[in-house]
Amino acid sequence: MFKHLASNPDKSNGRLYNELDDDLRNPFERDRARVIHSNSFRKLKHKTQVFIESESDYFRTRLTHSLEVAQISRSICRLLELDEDLGETVALAHDLGHPPFGHIGEDSLDNSMKKFGGFNHNDQTLRVLTFIEKRHPDFDGLNLTWESLEGIIKHNGILSDHLPYHLDNYSNLHNLNLTDQPYLESQIASISDDIAYNNHDVEDAIRANLISLDDIAELSFFKKIIIKLKDHYKDIPNKLLVYQVLRNSISNMINDIYETTKKNLIENNINSIDDIRKKNNFVVSFSNEMKKNCDIIKKFLFERVYNHSHLSDKRQYSKKVISTLFTYFVKNNNKLPVDWRNQNIEIERLICDYISGMTDRFALNLYKEISE
Repeated sequence: MFKHLASNPDKSNGRLYNELDDDLRNPFERDRARVIHSNSFRKLKHKTQVFIESESDYFRTRLTHSLEVAQISRSICRLLELDEDLGETVALAHDLGHPPFGHIGEDSLDNSMKKFGGFNHNDQTLRVLTFIEKRHPDFDGLNLTWESLEGIIKHNGILSDHLPYHLDNYSNLHNLNLTDQPYLESQIASISDDIAYNNHDVEDAIRANLISLDDIAELSFFKKIIIKLKDHYKDIPNKLLVYQVLRNSISNMINDIYETTKKNLIENNINSIDDIRKKNNFVVSFSNEMKKNCDIIKKFLFERVYNHSHLSDKRQYSKKVISTLFTYFVKNNNKLPVDWRNQNIEIERLICDYISGMTDRFALNLYKEISE
């Protein structure tokens, strides 16, 4: 349908560092494999999504969240006949820069780095992919294609003023056209992230007993789905009903994006990738009605889940862990692992890289060790 608007791996802008290309896979397939096989991707298994990972085997982590975003992204790319490998690569990699303890860990690390360029998880993702990962003797990073890097750094939109620390430096080496809109595949990965957390955070919150099925029934979007399901399944247990509600919710959102994006592409007379890149906004979007529904769900999650008193004490503790570790290593550089010492970068940035790469459990154990 829109195959002519798909990113073409055979016409890729290539990689920053030239490599012998003797692989049967196309460049975007290889990018996906490089992300999956990276150390940073594996460590997402023990990094918080919303709930502290150690609290339950069933709560989502950054790893399971990334896999779910990738699955949704791939589905939408397939519906629109775009490049599924690129859409999946951007989705799998989009959270690689997250530190321990989710956004509270990010806020704490940013606070510690205020005088040294700050910290931003999206910027750190680029840093992981282009500097921190060590997989090749000839260069740092994973050496992903231009399209993958561009899509990852711009999956939330274009960047122009006040570039974050690493991107500001990296842009001098590798021009990612920061003022142009990203490919459709990247836009899809971004909206797939919204679908994932708007639904899966609800499921995890119900599992944690922070909210109930009756609570989400207060939202008209979920209420309509619940009524329809109860009409079809007369005696369905609440646990199964929750699964079916969110399954239907995700399907409705995907279908809405598909229909709305088709309409946007046709009505805006989008005939080429250049047309996409010069637009003021993303072409991939929800309908106005679904946007309202998603905004209501987000507001509900912030009020009833993210700011819940059950999580506040743990978040304050997590914040303390990050700030204490940062202060400790600033005063005790010699306590850094041997392979992290004597690198030719500012010590604060080095410590920031080290801490941001920690898993929740590693950070907690280290904090307890230095606090004894």
